[in-house]
Amino acid sequence: MNEENLLDGVTVDYTDDNIRHLSDMEHVRTRPGMYIGRLGDGNLPEDGIYVLLKEVVDNSIDEFKMNAGKRIEVDVEDNLRVTVRDYGRGIPQGKLVEAVSVLNTGGKYDSKAFKKSVGLNGVGVKAVNALSSRFEVRSFREGKVRTLTFERGILKSDDTVASEEENGTYIHFEPDATLFANYTFHDDIVETMLRNYTYLNSGLAIMYNGRRILSRNGLADLLNDNMTNDGLYPIIHIKGEDIEIAFTHTNQYGEEYHSFVNGQHTTQGGTHQSAFKEHIARTIKEFFGKNYEFTDIRNGIVAAIAVNVEEPMFESQTKIKLGSLQMSPGGESINKYVGDFVKREVDNYLHIHSDVTEALQQKIAESERERKAMAGVTKLARERAKKANLHNRKLRDCRIHYSDAKSERKEESSIFITEGDSASGSITKSRDVNTQAVFSLRGKPLNSYGLTKKIVYENEEFNLLQAALDIEDGLDTLRYNKVIVATDADVDGMHIRLLIITFFLQFFPDLIKKGHVYVLQTPLFRVRNRRSKIRDRKVLEEAGRQETAGRKSDFVTRYCYTEEERVSAIQALGPDPEITRFKGLGEISPDEFAHFIGPDMRLEQVTLHKNDQVQKLLEYYMGKNTMERQSFIIDNLVVEEDLA
Repeated sequence: MNEENLLDGVTVDYTDDNIRHLSDMEHVRTRPGMYIGRLGDGNLPEDGIYVLLKEVVDNSIDEFKMNAGKRIEVDVEDNLRVTVRDYGRGIPQGKLVEAVSVLNTGGKYDSKAFKKSVGLNGVGVKAVNALSSRFEVRSFREGKVRTLTFERGILKSDDTVASEEENGTYIHFEPDATLFANYTFHDDIVETMLRNYTYLNSGLAIMYNGRRILSRNGLADLLNDNMTNDGLYPIIHIKGEDIEIAFTHTNQYGEEYHSFVNGQHTTQGGTHQSAFKEHIARTIKEFFGKNYEFTDIRNGIVAAIAVNVEEPMFESQTKIKLGSLQMSPGGESINKYVGDFVKREVDNYLHIHSDVTEALQQKIAESERERKAMAGVTKLARERAKKANLHNRKLRDCRIHYSDAKSERKEESSIFITEGDSASGSITKSRDVNTQAVFSLRGKPLNSYGLTKKIVYENEEFNLLQAALDIEDGLDTLRYNKVIVATDADVDGMHIRLLIITFFLQFFPDLIKKGHVYVLQTPLFRVRNRRSKIRDRKVLEEAGRQETAGRKSDFVTRYCYTEEERVSAIQALGPDPEITRFKGLGEISPDEFAHFIGPDMRLEQVTLHKNDQVQKLLEYYMGKNTMERQSFIIDNLVVEEDLA
């Protein structure tokens, strides 16, 4: 018997033929987002290729945690192919096929074997297998090695021979380029990931492309390697059986946290991070016996917390936010465990180190004075921001936000910060209203370097921008995953870009440190020519593939982001191509703009590292040393005659 379904006025048959069963590997390939989140091309740390690498390394880390193997070798060849070799026990050879290709199969369901593991769901390495064009696994055990090779999850070979190599597991994979289009592994992203593993596993050595990575001081090393401002007192570093914390205060605004569960970097925090934030403030407040506000106590804090939880529950397969309420099933609550540890250990530390308490109390007092001085301004500014948002004067909002915990698309949420009505108009008309918001600046923002946070509330542009992002009290309520600065590719546009980034560096540095700030790359040139004049078959075939269904354009068009791309386009599209130089975003029509903020959008992430010497850079480029900068420009000026 046929059932019929009415969809958009069209009757569709619904029969037995519509019912399909997908194998485990087919299901992963059909619904990769369920297993690794986004796909991406490797430009961002959350892109899928790094999740694949993480899933493989996680298994090796679990071996280390079980006291089996103290070194891991990771090699990335040509930024495309990855090999991971550990020296643990090796996957049991009799179940090797099932372990790497059958979902819900693994050795970590029994907590006795892997009490506090990261990968408990029997999914990880199977997803790597399914999403790789080539996948090879070798298990070295008891003088034998069993080797399996797969292509897109399909077993191609199975061989077992004698071997004298040390026990352990070897995995080689190449992500499927048909899924991860134009992907490349970026060295800095991979190295950061691997360094995080070593911070959390004292005694572990990771060889990455021949470079040795290790940490002797755990989370204290993590803070030292990542802080971009000097600490006001030596880092407080305390370890317990299943918990480790490290923290200090700096003169930067806001709060900065690094949190981990069972070695997994929980970039969106979770119950353990929330517990630490609450109890570190409460402990310090009770130590001083004064009615300090928690926000004053935490202002400027840079902290890290790592906990080991039995059978942790994460909010997604990518494991970036802890949802567990208890340290173990039916056991003590995470909030109480963290709270008791922080209360006991930090209180003891403060009683012993009077130099630390003096610096800490001075920092809290400064934060308190500034907050009280801004009290009236803050209230007025909030009212202004609320009214402006209601009238939709500055912000064209989207429907899905990063703070929407249950939304599957929250990672896609973004906001474009533009200058001028024409630019914001073009983006507004061509954006995806579900995930892309637009904030329009009026003129050049204020140079905020050297000013207090009071300026955030007194300056209308900055006040409304802060309100749009909803980050007044930190990133926990951030409404957009990507904050994209979209300015013209000229001197004025660059100036506006620097002023916005200076504002973030001054008052919300964690927004940049957590990887939320980007610069939109838009084309400088449009090069096009009529089809009848083009003799290059490859150019025409490529243009045909890229054009949507319907009447084909008489022109083949290429958008060029650099002078080199312009020259290449002219050579490919000649003779006599039509060349347009875009002077500003407002000159790009909404129809064209849709190409630049769609799936192929080019973004450059704004990053911040310890070696950047942020305060010195801001002081030099944004400070009041005008003559010094002028002399630098004159001394380094290159004119066209010099290039001839």
